Amino acid sequence: MSAAAIFWKRPGVRATLWQGLAIVALVSAALYLHGNIAENLPRMKIKLGFDFLAEVARFEIGENPIGYQAGDSVFKAFAAGLANTIKVAVLGIALTVVLGTAIALARLSPNRLLSRLAWLYVEVMRNIPLLLQLLFWHTFIVRQLPAPRAAWTPLPGFFLSNRGLSFPTLEHQTAFDWMLAAAVLGCVLTAILWRWARAHLDRTGQAVPSLSLGLLLISGLVGLAYVVLGEPVSAEIPALRGFNFIGGGTLSPEFVALLFALVTYQAGFAAETIRSGILGVGKGQVETARSLGLTRGRIMRLVVLPQALRIVVPPLTSQFLSLTKNSSLAVAVGYPELVRVSSVVTSETGRAVECIAIILVIYLTLSLLTAAFMNWFNRRIALRGR
Repeated sequence: MSAAAIFWKRPGVRATLWQGLAIVALVSAALYLHGNIAENLPRMKIKLGFDFLAEVARFEIGENPIGYQAGDSVFKAFAAGLANTIKVAVLGIALTVVLGTAIALARLSPNRLLSRLAWLYVEVMRNIPLLLQLLFWHTFIVRQLPAPRAAWTPLPGFFLSNRGLSFPTLEHQTAFDWMLAAAVLGCVLTAILWRWARAHLDRTGQAVPSLSLGLLLISGLVGLAYVVLGEPVSAEIPALRGFNFIGGGTLSPEFVALLFALVTYQAGFAAETIRSGILGVGKGQVETARSLGLTRGRIMRLVVLPQALRIVVPPLTSQFLSLTKNSSLAVAVGYPELVRVSSVVTSETGRAVECIAIILVIYLTLSLLTAAFMNWFNRRIALRGR
């Protein structure tokens, strides 16, 4: 075999070549697109540039966490839309993991009724398009929930109506910062205690209730700060005034419908991923743990889930990316996330190309950051030597 053939058969050489060709093709397509836009837009008397981001935005954004108001810059309007997108994505990912894990455990339950109900949930949610689910929940909230005067009260101080979910908020007093510092100190000490308890268990085989002791430690420190400094917060309860609630906080119907649809839809896929990871753990390990007298809950927490985590993290990454990108469907119900804000900016400024480019770059950045974090976490929990 010639030296050239040996060189070509090296996997690294071929991988580098194909990656190089892919980069050349991508750059060529980008240059062609840029040249096409630069040639045709001036012919249509359309400007190209991002100077419009400094212009005044004359529209309101009903729900934003950064204090945007009409009259602020277009850049701040995009920032408000991005903040809403990130809020939906972070909350959605956290709730999806919780609900998906619960459904996966239900599917593996020896209770046949519970297992079949979980199977039915997975099949129904995964086979109905997300957009239809989103429109259904938004219609249900807006048209089927009662008006504020007849709002449901699931918990004291919480009111659910067709105007959204109103809930109490906390107003910080002087002592709040000190109590927060006490809670953080308690969490740090609990983490140290947990690591010591694990080392002690490995050395002696004797378990220490580190979680219970940690919770007691946190409660004690916070309680001590409360006794010394006084009340840290005061609650502002929503009150009905006219046709709506004032005071407290409110989650809009659009946000509630979007978050509920995203979580219930994506949890169906996450549940199957988590279930496959649990089934990937050897039955021999479960039987060994059972022979040692561990309860079913401790077996799942100490033996099965830590090993299943190594299996489910890579496929769960794609679920998290899908949820983040699917949040763009919020434009269908009017929730002011990134795509919705971009469409309003486009209608006001006429800068469609720039707005689409901003959306592409932001979603690409969010996806790369999510993938990078999950890859780091996957390496962190991977078995050494593999």
